[in-house]
Amino acid sequence: MNIPKVFYSSITQKIVMALTGLFLCLFLLIHLAGNLQLLLPQAKAQLQYNYYSHVLSNSIIIKIASYITYFFLLLHCVYAWLLTRKNRQVRSVHYACNRPQHSSKWASRNMGILGVILLFFLIIHMKTFWYVYHWGSIGIDSQGYRDLYDIVIKAFSHLWYVVLYVFCMIAMGYHLVHGVASAFSSLGLHHKKYSYFARQLGFFFAIAVSFGFAFIPISVFLQQSG
Repeated sequence: MNIPKVFYSSITQKIVMALTGLFLCLFLLIHLAGNLQLLLPQAKAQLQYNYYSHVLSNSIIIKIASYITYFFLLLHCVYAWLLTRKNRQVRSVHYACNRPQHSSKWASRNMGILGVILLFFLIIHMKTFWYVYHWGSIGIDSQGYRDLYDIVIKAFSHLWYVVLYVFCMIAMGYHLVHGVASAFSSLGLHHKKYSYFARQLGFFFAIAVSFGFAFIPISVFLQQSG
């Protein structure tokens, strides 16, 4: 079976990476907004967060959106691997003087490593919360909803998990700093007016999202330890 070259050309791969990456950025914003409920006073946070989780897990619209997100995530990973492999093949010829740190930023040179860290974190994250919520042993709150809040609080009461979570959020921040700007560039926004805006947007988005996600487990851990 011959696959048309358009599906695996460098341009196509970069466009797919850009579109799926921006979609996942939107997902991160929505996910962060939901998780910020964990910072409410304990009694209110438990009831509100569990109700929120119940609505998400029982909405057909949300389920469809979840399947789309999983597909886009898989697509993003596959095309990231294809681009990384192609870039390594292109760089197979070594120059006498090669100082990549002088021509590119650290994040852009290590997107593959950052992506692997995030994939590793995603697997642990899904196992800790998503899998337990759907198939694990979980309590019921006073409203009759599955008590995901209790699972989250218990996970964030362990220092090793908080450290791992924060470390991975830092990795995500670096990934987003380069990824957002690169996505806009791949979509054709090369003009000097747009390039500066794309870089600044990527930077502030990365800082806000990564800090927001990292702050939640730190706050919960300190409350549990206090």
